[in-house]
Amino acid sequence: MKTRVAVIQTSSIPTDAMACAAKGASLVEQAAANGAKLVVFPEAFLGGYPKGCTFGAPVGTRKPEGRDAYATYYHQAVSPEGPEVAMIIEAARRADVFVVLGCIERDGGTLYCTVLFIDGKAGLAGKHRKLMPTGAERLIWGFGDGSTMPTFETPAGRVGAVICWENYMPMLRMYMYSQGIAIYCAPTADDRDTWLPSMQHIALEGRCYVLSACQYLRRDAYPEDFECVLADGPDSVLLRGGSAIIDPLGRVLAGPDFTGETILYADIDPNEITRGKFDFDVTGHYARPDVFQLGVDTRPKSAVQETGRCDGGQVPRGVEGLR
Repeated sequence: MKTRVAVIQTSSIPTDAMACAAKGASLVEQAAANGAKLVVFPEAFLGGYPKGCTFGAPVGTRKPEGRDAYATYYHQAVSPEGPEVAMIIEAARRADVFVVLGCIERDGGTLYCTVLFIDGKAGLAGKHRKLMPTGAERLIWGFGDGSTMPTFETPAGRVGAVICWENYMPMLRMYMYSQGIAIYCAPTADDRDTWLPSMQHIALEGRCYVLSACQYLRRDAYPEDFECVLADGPDSVLLRGGSAIIDPLGRVLAGPDFTGETILYADIDPNEITRGKFDFDVTGHYARPDVFQLGVDTRPKSAVQETGRCDGGQVPRGVEGLR
């Protein structure tokens, strides 16, 4: 049975997370009104992707204005339990759709590039934190760990997400394939011509549908004093889109679109995945576990772990100063 899916190509509102959430909720409802049961947003939709900002960080020093830029960015990030995400959850509930939502997640003093998985019937189902921020992203985003690489059953099939250049990590892709992923979501900020063939390769490699969502972002989404080394004119395009939907044999069903904000749709058939795996199942009959094996550590990694305390939390005599 075919299911309609949608990829949202839109601009973040990087200066107002609540307004951005309201925009996202409206887009969820619009896609659902057109029959979509699964909706995929771009990388960093909530919180924004600060394309072209240096955060005042030459090698060896951090400028005060860069710290100010980080503080501004930090305060536009969201919590999975916050009101911005709650607004999207409510829209997904009303529309009865599954939403894959790119956001900048705030946790303590650290930001993460995250995808939230929102089930229209059950609410927030889980998240994936980007394992490997790219280049200067490492200055502003923390690293995810192996505990947030889930997949979820949806009306359209088993869904998971791999963010932007994580898609160039073969072992991460292999782990996603091993979970039986049917709809491989690729929120991204990569709008280059080379992105589409990479997505087609992944569709062929995993014999899965690939849904890639990128923002269409202009300079005027930011205030005039936003530092951007790429462009100054308000009409300048910082991210040009290129979103697409690809089938398990690498055929492009929708997109790539570089014209502006839009919603791409496709009706997907799970039987096409089965047909594709007839001659290639990368973690099944085409694997060679006698030669190659992949180990994956899915344990959460915390900077502080308590291994034991005295009864009642009392500190033994003579070690009071060590606490």
